[in-house]
Amino acid sequence: MSIPAAKAKLLDGRKGLVVGIANDRSIAWGCARAFRAFGAEVAVTYLNDKARPHVEPLARELEASIFLPLDVAIPGQMEAVFEEIERIWGELDFVVHSIAFSPKDTLGGRVVDAPREGFLKTMDISCWSFIRMAHLAEPLMKNGGTLFTMTYHGSQVVVENYNIMGVAKAALESAVRYLAAELGPKGIRVHAISPGALATRAASGIPEFDALLEKTKVKAPARELIDIDDVGAATAFLAHDAARLITGQVLYVDGGYHIID
Repeated sequence: MSIPAAKAKLLDGRKGLVVGIANDRSIAWGCARAFRAFGAEVAVTYLNDKARPHVEPLARELEASIFLPLDVAIPGQMEAVFEEIERIWGELDFVVHSIAFSPKDTLGGRVVDAPREGFLKTMDISCWSFIRMAHLAEPLMKNGGTLFTMTYHGSQVVVENYNIMGVAKAALESAVRYLAAELGPKGIRVHAISPGALATRAASGIPEFDALLEKTKVKAPARELIDIDDVGAATAFLAHDAARLITGQVLYVDGGYHIID
């Protein structure tokens, strides 16, 4: 999918932060590219020095004026990113939170066997970091704005091998609803985007993921897999004023797969 050139200025003048770009197959990259195509300015973060060479060329392609390291597990880094945004832009219109993590021994085992440390790490990075970003973004969204996070259908039903991440995504979706209720009076909307199965580096860590991709393609009503640009375009739409009265939603971008038994 490509972003229609005729609609390139729908978000002209908007400024936003995209967190979670690892490479050109990342969902966050699809989102950043869509926002930029629609005319928005985009700030980009990278996880660490190892990730920087993979993300920096993409940030240049976006003409990102803000490019900073962000590992949400390192105290103070998240605050530093928002302080820099305030210094340079003074305001913020949207945030895309597209990060999740679970230690291998926790993700790979049964939920009932999850070690406490692994569970807390999973929830900290996959859920609490979004709540903290909302807290930091709130004062910068002076004219309202939109907060996005990424979820998956494994939050609602048991998906084989998704395990503890399904628990974390269920908590994340609940957080979206509470944040939407609390921030709505300030004109701040909050959404979870739920993409269908697609090949990303993060998904490659899920056992038997190739089989899930094939199952999705066969069973989804659309009979095809989505790509990161499909996710990006849907996300960018929800940041537009045309969607100003839509909030607290889990938007499935999955070719309809979630409606099929």
